[in-house]
Amino acid sequence: MHAFDVLGDPVRRRIIELLGCGEHRSGEIVSVIQEEFGITQAAVSQHLRVLRETGFAGVRAEGARRYYQISTEPLREIDAWLDRFRGYWEPKMAALATEVARGKKRRSAVKQTVKNQRKSSD
Repeated sequence: MHAFDVLGDPVRRRIIELLGCGEHRSGEIVSVIQEEFGITQAAVSQHLRVLRETGFAGVRAEGARRYYQISTEPLREIDAWLDRFRGYWEPKMAALATEVARGKKRRSAVKQTVKNQRKSSD
């Protein structure tokens, strides 16, 4: 299964987001996913299995409990693939950031001018 096929599913993306915050017990993952997506424990288990088998998640057993953690290698591979395209959007994002900063500076200057005018008219 291709990495984008794995991440194309919103349930699996949400599980990856959860694991991005740290290790979680399988029961914790099931509770969150059931609440947010309304799917069964068996369906969540299937998604966890896909994430394990494709290398996106690792699992360790501690007694009867299973603890899942994110595996970063597939994410690094996606990042490397996306790197070929960053040149298309990074200059535009930098230009946008510059324009946002200019707008903030102008608004701040206008606010200061209004404030000074109010003080002088009092």
